Amino acid sequence: MLSRVLFACVCLGLYSACSSLSCRWMDQKFSQFSGTSLDLLDMMANNSTNSTEAEENTVGFPHHLYHQASKASAEDKVAFMVQILEEVLSLFEEDHSSSSWEETTEENFLSVINQQAEELHSCVGPLSLSHTKMNVKLQKYFKRLSDEILKKMGHSAEAWELIRKEIKAHLIKVDNLPSLLTRN
Repeated sequence: MLSRVLFACVCLGLYSACSSLSCRWMDQKFSQFSGTSLDLLDMMANNSTNSTEAEENTVGFPHHLYHQASKASAEDKVAFMVQILEEVLSLFEEDHSSSSWEETTEENFLSVINQQAEELHSCVGPLSLSHTKMNVKLQKYFKRLSDEILKKMGHSAEAWELIRKEIKAHLIKVDNLPSLLTRN
C-alpha cells in the first residue's frame, strides 16, 4: 500500500515538473520568437511591391475574440494563441506565387510560427478551447480572409500584402496575451 502511495506521489511530481517545464518556454522564448516573426513580416513588406494601393480589408478584425480570450483561463489563452498561429500557417498554405516577398523570408517566418505553435501547444491540455464558440468564430474569420481577400483578388501581390498586414495585427495581439496570463 505504501509503495502505491509513493508511486502515485512520484508520478504526480513528475507530471507537475513536466507541465511546468513545458511552459517554461513561454516565459523564456515566446517573446523572442514573437519579435522574430514580426521582424520577418516587416522584411516581407520591404520586399513587397507596394506600387498600387491595396483596397481596404473587407473582413472585420475580430477584436471581440481577443477580448474574450483575455478574460479566459491561462490555459484557454494559450490555446487561443495556438489556434491563431495554426490558422496563420494554414492561410499561408494557399497559392502565394504572386506575392512579391522573398521565398526564404517567408519560409523563415513560417518556421518561426510553426515553432511557436508547437511549443505553446505543449502548454495546454487536449480539450482546452476545442469546442467553444470562440474557436469556431476564429476559423470562420480566417476562412473569410481566404475567400474575401485572397480568392476574390486572385491571390495577387496586393491581396497578400493585405494578408501580411492583417497577420501582423494578429501577431501583435498574440504577443500581448502572455502579459494577461496571470490575470483570470
